[in-house]
Amino acid sequence: MQTNKNCTAHCGIIEGFFGRSWSWADRKNYAEFLALNQYNFYIYAPKSDKYLRKHWQQDWPEEIKKQLLDLRQVYRTANVQFGIGLSPYELYLDYSQSSHNSLKQSRDRRALLNQRIEQINQLEPDILCILFDDMRGDIPGLAQIQTDIAHQAANASNAKKIIFCPTYYSFDPILEKVFGTMPENYWQTFAQQLDKNIDIFWTGEKVCSTNYPAEHLAQVAELIGRKPFLWDNYPVNDGAVKSNLLQLRAFDRSHSQLADKVAGHAVNPMNQPWLSQIPLASLPLAYREKENYSADVAFTTISKNLCGNKLAEQLSQDINLLQERGLKNLSAQERQALKTIYQGFDSPYAQEIVAWLNDEYQFDPACLTE
Repeated sequence: MQTNKNCTAHCGIIEGFFGRSWSWADRKNYAEFLALNQYNFYIYAPKSDKYLRKHWQQDWPEEIKKQLLDLRQVYRTANVQFGIGLSPYELYLDYSQSSHNSLKQSRDRRALLNQRIEQINQLEPDILCILFDDMRGDIPGLAQIQTDIAHQAANASNAKKIIFCPTYYSFDPILEKVFGTMPENYWQTFAQQLDKNIDIFWTGEKVCSTNYPAEHLAQVAELIGRKPFLWDNYPVNDGAVKSNLLQLRAFDRSHSQLADKVAGHAVNPMNQPWLSQIPLASLPLAYREKENYSADVAFTTISKNLCGNKLAEQLSQDINLLQERGLKNLSAQERQALKTIYQGFDSPYAQEIVAWLNDEYQFDPACLTE
């Protein structure tokens, strides 16, 4: 796979969050931003796109398909790889040929998957992701079934790169609490059976990890039979707790030591596309500068470059309120004071802060069941 030669790691973003989606204009604008910051790829996988999740068997309506074709061309022009993330919701429940699923049902489901991949092929994606996150996992033989699905999708796809996300993508116990007990030898099955050309997403020791120790990554690489492809859930803020935060700080210094330990690095951004640029711009910098990287210096430099000196100084003053205290812990007076300050800036970055202060990004649990 061809990558940006100026970047020392295969870095990109995956639009993979719940809640308020980016606009098509935002997505197109990101092609230039990613190219300028030496990111290699963008993956379209918003949780709000039901044609990638609950209704994955259906092609997009013409209006959405046209937007995706236009978006794909924008990224091709910017020389940034374009990807699609398909979440074939609970396909594995009907995929096997067990006693309670007839051979005909199994064949029908396989045909539906091939048909959907052929529709995605019309976009000529560089990357296809097969995503089984946020689904029930306590299914006997789950790893083998998911491996078979990944292989089928890879065979049908015209993408150069396939990335697979298992149902259990971290050691975080919250996954078994929410999605059921992980089947025995789940990860080991992928090491033995999943094509080594297929990468595997991993979020770290936690679903939302702040760093990735070398020992942990080595343990995971041995467990899954390949270097993990990081799905980095920073600065994403789509959940009930994190929607109250604006995660603006630069990436942790430990990220500067990851290049030879991972297969790639996909960042899940915030619901706020403009503000996401501030932390996002720091990751390729960390990879390039290595031991010379400073997160504090990166935040200061990047925020000034993107927002201008005056707004950057204001963000620096308010960073603890925005990222640590959070919206629910602000008094009415503090919220109004911040709103007055940021309404004074003619900037899309400031406008997103005002919208956040106006509760326009509050988490809605209904998005989890759409």
